[in-house]
Amino acid sequence: MLELVRLVKKGAEASVYFASWFGEPAIAKVRFPKAYRHEKLDRRIRVSRTSSEAKFIREAREAGVPTPLIYFVDLKNTAIVMQYVDGPRLKDVLSPDTVGLCREVGRLLARLHAHGIVHNDPTTSNFILHKGRLVMVDFGLSIHSERLEDRAVDLHLLKEALAGGHSDIAPKAFSEALSGYSEVLGEGAKASVVRRVADIERRGRYA
Repeated sequence: MLELVRLVKKGAEASVYFASWFGEPAIAKVRFPKAYRHEKLDRRIRVSRTSSEAKFIREAREAGVPTPLIYFVDLKNTAIVMQYVDGPRLKDVLSPDTVGLCREVGRLLARLHAHGIVHNDPTTSNFILHKGRLVMVDFGLSIHSERLEDRAVDLHLLKEALAGGHSDIAPKAFSEALSGYSEVLGEGAKASVVRRVADIERRGRYA
């Protein structure tokens, strides 16, 4: 039995709640109807995105990336009920003393990429430090892709998030992430993605 306890985050596409699942703490991600969309189209979109996100969470876990356990996928109410992962967001603990955590961020992204998954929102808000290890969350924008461009976008988004929220340590943090990335996929893959990140940045400057 699911009981929504309190709203944690309200996004454009979904709301995240701290919840109770048969008396145990849980997280529920719910996609509510959007009045501006046609009812049948809205329903189809919400069901598709809910199902897709649950699938990516499971696939990421199979790829060796720690994610919350899924307790229940409720397509009728377009909700995913997941394990409550206790701990601070990487965003809230990243400092000069903990910058080494970004090496693990790079490893996790590389594991996803090695299995043809692109997260598409790898900000420091989407990693939770739980019992000494990072857990990756929010796969709502994830896609299947092996394109270098898509992989580079993941790294570019991470770099932007570090620059925007942790400017004092951003270069060191991103360097750590790239080191972790190369540990999984190798120096050649890292060099290729770094070149493409630089290309994305150039395009952004002159757009």
